[in-house]
Amino acid sequence: MAKKSDKTITVEQTGSPIRRPGDQRATLVGLGLNKMHKRRTLEDTPAVRGMINKVSHLVRVVEEK
Repeated sequence: MAKKSDKTITVEQTGSPIRRPGDQRATLVGLGLNKMHKRRTLEDTPAVRGMINKVSHLVRVVEEK
């Protein structure tokens, strides 16, 4: 059983996925982002960190708790 983490991270989409590779578009969708300036609060896990790192030029981290 995996223990649910209390740490969260809020990310905001700052760049458009237009004219980007398909894997970057899919990563944004995986993060729950599909429109400009949309924010999502996600669980702070290594998988989520890796996804943010992959599209770091399209998103920004708003806050970490």
